[in-house]
Amino acid sequence: MVGAASLMALTATTFAPPDAWAKTAKPAVLSDQDKADVKRIEDYLNGITTMRAKFQQFSASSGSQFGEIYVRRPGFLRVEYDPPSQVILVADSIAISYYDAELNQLNQAPLSSSPLWFLLRKHVELGGDVTVTSFERGPNAFRIGLVQTDDPEAGTVTLVLGDKPLELQQWTIVDDKGQEVRVGLYDPEFGVQLENSLFRTPEKKKNPKAH
Repeated sequence: MVGAASLMALTATTFAPPDAWAKTAKPAVLSDQDKADVKRIEDYLNGITTMRAKFQQFSASSGSQFGEIYVRRPGFLRVEYDPPSQVILVADSIAISYYDAELNQLNQAPLSSSPLWFLLRKHVELGGDVTVTSFERGPNAFRIGLVQTDDPEAGTVTLVLGDKPLELQQWTIVDDKGQEVRVGLYDPEFGVQLENSLFRTPEKKKNPKAH
């Protein structure tokens, strides 16, 4: 996710190092079986209406962080980090907001600027304005690399999904500066009821206490 870092080890899943293939923006050459599996993944992602999960994040600059993530498609996302962090990330279907309560700082950007926007859209399509740059099959798992077709230099998103059953387990974002953030999910719940208040845009405190 934007603004934090994460690594989740996936047991019994072995792939080549990401740097070996994630930097190319060329469409992957897919076999008929690959295309069928990509379509299965697309259908699976479109089947997610709501999700709540715990996560572990890792980046070289921030180390490991933990928290909870909430998704309601289309367009809504909330990421809460465990204490001592006071950061929350909220997508309200229009904008994505990054609020640091400790500093009372609020930064916002169009939701479409997020590398994960394609996962929050009403219809996920792994084609067209999203290009599949790589597809790898491991023991009961898949790894798929994606970029925005019209702006491949903006960054890459890599999804790792378990198979049998198909389940989203991890994603990695590499931004336009080459900084990598990994997010791993655990204890996910799907189809859960999520309150509207979770996706309310954060507001800065009007009278923050002086330190």
